[in-house]
Amino acid sequence: MRPASVLAYLPLAMAVVAGSATGATLRGRVQLVEKGGKSAGDVEDTVVWVEGPKVRQKAATARIEMRNKAFVPRVVVVPVGGTVEFPNDDPVFHNVFSASGENRFDLELYKKPKSGSQSFQHPGLVRVYCNIHPQMSAFILVRDNPYWARVGKDGSFAIEGVPNGSWTVKAWHERAGEAAVSATVEGEGTPELVIPLDASRFKRAPHKNKFGKDYEAGVSY
Repeated sequence: MRPASVLAYLPLAMAVVAGSATGATLRGRVQLVEKGGKSAGDVEDTVVWVEGPKVRQKAATARIEMRNKAFVPRVVVVPVGGTVEFPNDDPVFHNVFSASGENRFDLELYKKPKSGSQSFQHPGLVRVYCNIHPQMSAFILVRDNPYWARVGKDGSFAIEGVPNGSWTVKAWHERAGEAAVSATVEGEGTPELVIPLDASRFKRAPHKNKFGKDYEAGVSY
């Protein structure tokens, strides 16, 4: 498998966030840094979530299309028990698969206009590839509660309804891995969290095919 991105393990920073019996809105900003200390331009691919509270959620379905030999979109979030559909819009075969632990799957070969789907029963990050086209990759974050958000263009996020308590808040980006801070949800006032993500040491590396072997050089259908 493709080596994981560099993880940004950070000291836990405490914050107090407005809370109520029905939960609080947890706000903050992600700072994604590239080589040379420059701000990254694709911070919107970052997902932030609250780790800890377990909440049963309704089944939900997301969609990742295979188009022009690429996965679109490349990042989706689904609840535990949720399903992702993989329609093939290309006139060539694709073979969607993942070797990500308990969420591993293999949809075998199919081409336009067919579609495959997969349900996910375990929280975590699922790395998705095509067994024919090594340049294709996507990411599915499976969550066991609804307290998550995609980051805006300016790096800001807001997670609504977070229950009172002390929680770990995590942010993930493909090139930076995970970073974590802690937040205590109680009382009034809403100090924003700041979550730094360091992508400065990221190097893109080839991943293995579904058999755990290297892709054949120059082979793409």
